[in-house]
Amino acid sequence: MKNGGELRIGVIGAGGRGALAAHAHKPDDGVRLVAGADVRPEPLERFKEAYGAGVFVTTDYRELLNRDAIEAVFVTSPDYLHEEHAVAALEAGKSVYLEKPMAITIEGCDRILETAYQTKSKLYLGHNMRHMSFVQKMKELIDGGAIGEVKAAWCRHFVCYGGDAYFKDWHSERAKSTGLLLQKAAHDIDVIHWLCGGYTKRVNAMGALTLYHRIKARRKENERGDPAFVPTNWPPLAQTGLSPIIDVEDLSMMQMELDNGVLAAYQQCHYTPDAWRNYTIIGTEGRIENFGDLPGHCVVRIWNRRVDYNPYGDEQYLIPPVAGSHGGADPEIVAEFVRFARDGGKVLTSPVAARNSVAAGYQATQSLRNGGIPVDVPPPKPEIVAYFDAQSTD
Repeated sequence: MKNGGELRIGVIGAGGRGALAAHAHKPDDGVRLVAGADVRPEPLERFKEAYGAGVFVTTDYRELLNRDAIEAVFVTSPDYLHEEHAVAALEAGKSVYLEKPMAITIEGCDRILETAYQTKSKLYLGHNMRHMSFVQKMKELIDGGAIGEVKAAWCRHFVCYGGDAYFKDWHSERAKSTGLLLQKAAHDIDVIHWLCGGYTKRVNAMGALTLYHRIKARRKENERGDPAFVPTNWPPLAQTGLSPIIDVEDLSMMQMELDNGVLAAYQQCHYTPDAWRNYTIIGTEGRIENFGDLPGHCVVRIWNRRVDYNPYGDEQYLIPPVAGSHGGADPEIVAEFVRFARDGGKVLTSPVAARNSVAAGYQATQSLRNGGIPVDVPPPKPEIVAYFDAQSTD
């Protein structure tokens, strides 16, 4: 550890999701944010206000990476820049926190993995749902045998904020996101893989742009979109300020065959009135399901006795409230990254798992845009898998 034992961190993409890095800034514990990079001046001004006028800020991320005193970086830039920024940071010898999705192509993910493997720089993936308490409770119960051997899974994802968050900026363009079965679903695919104990090897999918293309109130190309969630932006067709380019699907569904024989399905809609994820996992001795995904407002239920109808399950586990953004997951995942960057050791997230969630979403997108044909998901290199598996508790 350089700097007399203090871990000094830079942030590439200081705006937007870059706010996550604030959880790492604990000078009394020897961790400090010292540099921020962004192409816009406003996030850099806020960065200086938050961490002191003496911090280094730049519009060129390469200048940040050239500073030897910086040992770790958060890459929280837009998805289509993840590959470029992560590879450069790893080649510079930095420990990297890479926000999900890992990249927007399978090739991009594999390039990042190969770079980390060759340079031996630390790579940590920001799949924070593994740190969400309701997901961890489901994982604990499934691994403990509560529903027997897992055989099937599905997830319904209701995205009431879709029109705001994904159809007013770069997310709406295939060239910058591939599609929302990759960008948005990467979290859920990773959770399905984690709960079911396998990775997708074959997919097929259907989807379409069914609503947002009908909205004529678009922003100009030189205007910045406003992705803020506004409850009064309802009904969906009343939205305004949408992106001038919209060519990703707002309704999609995919089917997955996992490498351990589990069959799974995922459904996503970006104009529901409510917002939550519902996972159902079925095993040889029961099923488990979550209702709600916000701690303090959600419950996990198990059905493991034969019954005609029981809406509340045979067992219920109320998920208590926790502090912190994203259901308390953000401070937890940042704390794990800081520990990993300083001391090494095994971590809950997995670069290989992150790559495989992107790969499944990417291939599903190819399927839905080609008539729903089944598509195989190529696995990563065995030596890459072995290298990163040694770092993960997965």
